[in-house]
Amino acid sequence: MESNFTVRNLWSGILFGLGLIAFLDEAVFHQILHWHHFYDKSSLSIGFVSDGLFHAFSWFATIGGLFLLADLRRRNAFVLKRWVGGVFLGAGGFQLYDGTIQHKLMRIHQIRYVDNVIFYDFTWNIIAVIMVFIGIFLIIKTKKSLRGEIENAQ
Repeated sequence: MESNFTVRNLWSGILFGLGLIAFLDEAVFHQILHWHHFYDKSSLSIGFVSDGLFHAFSWFATIGGLFLLADLRRRNAFVLKRWVGGVFLGAGGFQLYDGTIQHKLMRIHQIRYVDNVIFYDFTWNIIAVIMVFIGIFLIIKTKKSLRGEIENAQ
């Protein structure tokens, strides 16, 4: 059974990773490159409002993850590798959700509006899957090492 602190390390990382990748998506693809808005099925004004709400969401997730992190460090219960695993899982999970559900199923926006969008979709989703696998690998690895530490302490 996992302790409350190992679960909190994981959730802190997931929230931070989700917020970080959402922020990077919004800053790079929405603002700098102007490839799309969070919601492209309406006017440009609605697109900008949806980007603002998306940006606020990303910062709430990031700050929530950092508050959990600060509490873990204060209690001397922070496990960096587990937290990084959570960051990769949160970032990759969000990117995979964005690339499959929002881009393809809901069609609220595309990565980029070009003829060969399949290249962008493939790249986006492959990177997401790689991040998810890295996160799962680190989480499993830290779960085994934490279990070993608990058994040695008993």
